[in-house]
Amino acid sequence: MAGPHRPGFYIGILVAGFVAGGALTALFRQTLPESAARTFFTSTWTANFGPVSADLLVINFTLGPIGLHVSLLALLGVLVAYLIARSIF
Repeated sequence: MAGPHRPGFYIGILVAGFVAGGALTALFRQTLPESAARTFFTSTWTANFGPVSADLLVINFTLGPIGLHVSLLALLGVLVAYLIARSIF
């Protein structure tokens, strides 16, 4: 069993999993016929954060709102990416 990984490893797993899961969600939305299975697999839950403003005297900016769209396939993508990375590393 491998030792603990750095936080960047886990962030990379999350990003890769969410991207792969998002791609699968988009693919299923286009290819599956209208049914209960399509609704189940492609429904998303959205979390929003922001806007956040910062005034640094010389420059000011506003960031946001930032949203995270989570679907069942995105969570499945994270799980698969973690299992693949764990078997490789």
